[in-house]
Amino acid sequence: MTISCWKPTVEGGDGDVKGKVDGLLWYKDLGNHLYGEFSMAVIQANSSLEDRSQLESGPMSSDYLGPQGTFIGVYDGHGGTAASQFVNDNLFSNFKSFTAEDQGISEKVIKRAFSATDDDFLSLVKKQWQNKPQIASAGTCCLAGIICNGMLYIANAGDSRAVLGRVRRGTRETLAVQLSTEHNVNIETERDDVRSKHPYDSQIVVMKHSVWRVKGIIQVSRSIGDAYLKKAEFNREPLPQKFRLPETFFKPILSSEPSISVHKIQPEDQFLIFASDGLWEHLSNQVAVNIVSNNPRNGIARRLVKAALKEAAKKREIRLSDLQKIEQGVRRHFHDDITVIVVYLNSKLIDNSSLWSSPLSIRDGRHVNS
Repeated sequence: MTISCWKPTVEGGDGDVKGKVDGLLWYKDLGNHLYGEFSMAVIQANSSLEDRSQLESGPMSSDYLGPQGTFIGVYDGHGGTAASQFVNDNLFSNFKSFTAEDQGISEKVIKRAFSATDDDFLSLVKKQWQNKPQIASAGTCCLAGIICNGMLYIANAGDSRAVLGRVRRGTRETLAVQLSTEHNVNIETERDDVRSKHPYDSQIVVMKHSVWRVKGIIQVSRSIGDAYLKKAEFNREPLPQKFRLPETFFKPILSSEPSISVHKIQPEDQFLIFASDGLWEHLSNQVAVNIVSNNPRNGIARRLVKAALKEAAKKREIRLSDLQKIEQGVRRHFHDDITVIVVYLNSKLIDNSSLWSSPLSIRDGRHVNS
């Protein structure tokens, strides 16, 4: 029997920051970041958990002279864990370096961090190509949020999602506002965008097994990694046949450039939900926001995961208790890995630009005992 558990890497102090493990579930029910509280939860479905995530609160610049803020990352890997783990280890440090270099946070800084992380991973693929060619097919969706100086930056490459819970003025109703753009070719506008960038390739997006896919292989059009669809030198033997294209290509098929939205945080903005698509496959934006706004903060990320699992079980006409008995690997036939981070926003703290706190870092990794 394989026992799976989480072993987060933690810096700084925040009580029980390491979180807890319950079977295939890892969770941190409540903690503090610079601008309020947060809750995290991850449930495994794949044989190897391919999701990675992190929350960093403190200096947003590598020289420690820049602004303080909170950084949230959700990385939904595919083709193994190599890319999502690499992003978990490197994206934030790249972001801090470019923030220091430019002396501030901007869309340009965020895009440079994504690009540098992708370039570094492709360099790793090249080094390992002969001995570990399968790394060329590893990639990850990448969702990042930065809260700093009263501003919120959301950057996304892939199909994870960030949703804001905002109270409607004069009412107690909390509205769901999606802040991220998704790059999945099952969305018609995304298919059109991909086709416009590859006008001479009539097969750039094709329907396969009732699902739209880029080159008939992958649903997302932007990612970090996926070297086999970015550099033709990796789209050949010894890469497995299912990833190899019949013809060569002369420009990257997938892009690592994120879509970015910038938002000035308002007093009505109550919380943010960052999650991999495993959550959104089963819960709508508004349903998720309703759950967060109508329940206690403590354990709210775990509550969202459980709500998604209930829906997954319902779709397959089984009980939740039966679903929870299914082991990883087989579980993937019922739902995907699911990562959820709920970040609450305290407007009084956000308005205080002189805040200083001990750095907090939560980065999840994995440890397996047989």
